[in-house]
Amino acid sequence: MRPSQPYLGVYRVRVGEREHLATLNLAPGISVYGEKRIEIEGREYRLWNPYRNKLSAALLKGLENMPIRPGCRVLYLGAATGTNCSHVSDIVGVEGHVWGVEIAPRPMREFLERVVRHRPNVSPILGDARKPEAYSSFIPLVDVIYADVAQPDQASIVVRNARLLLRDGGWAMMAIKSRSIDVTRPPEEVYEEQVGELKSSGFQVLEVLELEPYEHDHAMAVARYQP
Repeated sequence: MRPSQPYLGVYRVRVGEREHLATLNLAPGISVYGEKRIEIEGREYRLWNPYRNKLSAALLKGLENMPIRPGCRVLYLGAATGTNCSHVSDIVGVEGHVWGVEIAPRPMREFLERVVRHRPNVSPILGDARKPEAYSSFIPLVDVIYADVAQPDQASIVVRNARLLLRDGGWAMMAIKSRSIDVTRPPEEVYEEQVGELKSSGFQVLEVLELEPYEHDHAMAVARYQP
């Protein structure tokens, strides 16, 4: 059975009785985090685990707006060891590019080893996402900012990067971790606060989707930049 394609660059593949989201492996033969690889008609697909990848979780929850697609330029804030970033690399393909920003040296070393060395469409940036002026000269205007940073000022970080690096009409995807912002308040209140900051800073927020049961107290916000 051929894989179906619910989103550009994202596939559904059947393994036994179950369907899984997957991306077409840009580095065939190589797993990034132990994910299962499936060959169909001579093409290798990587299963996209929603319990380890918030974007996969959002897509399975029915995300309606998916701006990351083949050929996109993506600024990825909070690349960590590259688990989800590697799937974004698969999606944008050889015509696109991903700049992965990570502040911690140890995850960056794993990111370099697991992802960057095998993928020419990924560029690593060891830096603080709160200070985009430190790396803005190395990056052209991007189509999408994807932010997965466990910081209390998540929305402010997205806004700072957008003002320097996101093209007009570009997109932001923000994985909101409510417990990293304030453990004393209900998650819904935290989501509303973060989304409100985006709205007051030139973004039109199109969607906010909670990620249960894949991620507890997390939501994915998708917004369009219209300064």
